[in-house]
Amino acid sequence: MPREFTRKQRVGAEIQRLLNELLRVEVKDPRLDGVTVNDVELSGDLGVAKVYYGTLYPDEDATEAQQAFASATGFLRSRVGQALRLRRVPELHFIRDTSAKRGLELSRLLDELGAGERSGEAPDPDDRPEGADGEPDDGRRD
Repeated sequence: MPREFTRKQRVGAEIQRLLNELLRVEVKDPRLDGVTVNDVELSGDLGVAKVYYGTLYPDEDATEAQQAFASATGFLRSRVGQALRLRRVPELHFIRDTSAKRGLELSRLLDELGAGERSGEAPDPDDRPEGADGEPDDGRRD
């Protein structure tokens, strides 16, 4: 019977759980308050882990959080190594996860589109793209 999850996925999920716990309990850097680990992708040989993190406020600049991760990488990696007892502890590369921000932007755009349809606004005929001759393009080919 095949396994549902590969070893890579299981180790990644465990690293994600550990890092979130460490950020919540042991890391005292105020620049990492409200930061959570959203996903961990491991390389095939488990030597490198891409750690995708998100902030409490997706619109704010994550430069400080990135700097805090840079200074805490050694501590976090040693704690992960102690907890998992792997032969080789993966290098941790922290990457900002922008999916929440993109989701908010898409949601806002859909809300605007829905509000325009509910109000009965018709598209402005002057907003049609212009043809090569400067006249509004009606979509027909001559």
